[in-house]
Amino acid sequence: MAFWRAFTRPVHYAALAAGAVPALAFPAPNLEFLAWFGLVPGMLLFRAAPSAREAAVRGWWFGTGFLIASLYWLIPNLGPGLLLAAAVIGVLWTGVGGATWGLLRPPVTPLRALAALAVVPSCWLVADWARSWQGFGGPWAVYGASQWQHPVFLALAALGGVWLVSFALVAANTGILVAAVARRIPVRLIGAGAAAVAIGSGPVAYALTSAAPVGRHVTIAMVQTGVVRSPAVRVNASQRLSAGLARDRADLVVWGESSIAYDLNLPKYRWLLHQLEALSAADHAQILLNQDSIAPNGDKSKVAVLLSSTGVDARYVKTRLVPFGEYIPFRQQLGWLTKISKAAPQNMIAGTGAHVMQVTPPASPSPFTGRPLTIGVLICFESAFPDMSRVDTDQGAQLIVYQTSDSTWQAGWEEWVLAQHAALGALRAAETGRPVMQAALTGDSVAFDPRGRLLAWQGPSFRGAAVVRLALPSASSRTLYDRLGDYVPWIAVAIVVLAAAIALIRTGRLRIRTACPTGIPLDGNVRGDRSGVATGPAREGPKWHGTLRDGTLPDRTASGGSDFGDGSPAAAPRTEQ
Repeated sequence: MAFWRAFTRPVHYAALAAGAVPALAFPAPNLEFLAWFGLVPGMLLFRAAPSAREAAVRGWWFGTGFLIASLYWLIPNLGPGLLLAAAVIGVLWTGVGGATWGLLRPPVTPLRALAALAVVPSCWLVADWARSWQGFGGPWAVYGASQWQHPVFLALAALGGVWLVSFALVAANTGILVAAVARRIPVRLIGAGAAAVAIGSGPVAYALTSAAPVGRHVTIAMVQTGVVRSPAVRVNASQRLSAGLARDRADLVVWGESSIAYDLNLPKYRWLLHQLEALSAADHAQILLNQDSIAPNGDKSKVAVLLSSTGVDARYVKTRLVPFGEYIPFRQQLGWLTKISKAAPQNMIAGTGAHVMQVTPPASPSPFTGRPLTIGVLICFESAFPDMSRVDTDQGAQLIVYQTSDSTWQAGWEEWVLAQHAALGALRAAETGRPVMQAALTGDSVAFDPRGRLLAWQGPSFRGAAVVRLALPSASSRTLYDRLGDYVPWIAVAIVVLAAAIALIRTGRLRIRTACPTGIPLDGNVRGDRSGVATGPAREGPKWHGTLRDGTLPDRTASGGSDFGDGSPAAAPRTEQ
């Protein structure tokens, strides 16, 4: 059986391993330079395939390897189900394999090389964008996120989001491949030039753009307690670390996700609410905490709570939940995963969408100038979604705040995910032109300026309050990505659709038919008898297709064929009687 034979071919396992190579460009290895050429080994395997079908299959194996290497940290939640999920979503990379084979197999012509530089990156982008749908797990390890350490390349994110960074990376890999495999010097120069343009596009964009003018400064304190399993000890630790922050003149104190395991709405926890109100008054700042809310019917949700000395001022319910960690998609079919892994035993209830909060100055003296501060608050996994921070920015947010815990992934072999999660803040900052901070219960707590430059980073071993001062742009400032949104992926979709249509037409699988004039049958022209009455189609001679051996066209009229390239028959000559 062909399906099982695929598992016996060594080249497929080579494609699987090649897919794991680009994952090393992400934290914690942080071999970000690898992203500029790390796809080439896999693309060479696609190009060497004996057919388009086999190239697509190799692309599937490649995508599966990339996802397994990028999402290995889900093993506690998915167990062996990770292999199934990666194999299903990996099918999105069949287009990358097929496009590479179709355009870059020998001989590589200038036209095909130019087409590959647009089509292959577009195929990759469509795969990344499609899997970014929450039902497929969300946009984790989007290829452009590998460049989080380099603000010069993040300048592309301000223009077209992380998607434009991804396009530049894959275009550079495609150009390098063209330069390496093409036989003709002009074609090689096309590949080398395209790679140089892709690599240089970020620095050029960075040099030609600048951050929005600074409107004001604020001081934020991020409280990190570390892994504390006891709910009572955890909230006590957060209060202890927050005490005395008035001397740091903090404008806002931010706690991590699940910092409070109690629902402050319930009367039996009113005593805790009063304690937190007193803490806010002592610090001369509001506290943004995070609670695990449990409704009377048992439904659970994650809630960010902005609290002051007078009580709760605002709330936000987490909207994008972690697949398998906080809910199981298609639970009726996949609920069995709870028996073999740590998948969520119960689906949490999601919120209704992103919205902003107003941080107001306290009554006592503070660094505030008296103006409210608009912030966008998101929780944990939501930092992976570019659209949510854009919504907050559109609503006037001057600062994007993420609360996270990551306590599930504290084993030594899982700590890569902590750095990958924190690094996403750099992308969101560059995309929105807003400073971004992430306060983690257990690490990593980070802060980035509006261009994605790192301001503070506290790892998992840190215990305490990290205080950072941020420069805020005006609420009206917008990046190009803020204004236009995901136009880059839509352009990529259009390129892929157009390329697929051209390929189908050229291979004869898609034919463009023209309508015949009324009254003329498809199998020939009408002839008549002496009275002029039509009696049916004329007899046709054999039809010629193609050219003769000497390269000349056959005489179609002599054989009953037409002079038109569509192969339609010529009218039979009439005989006068």
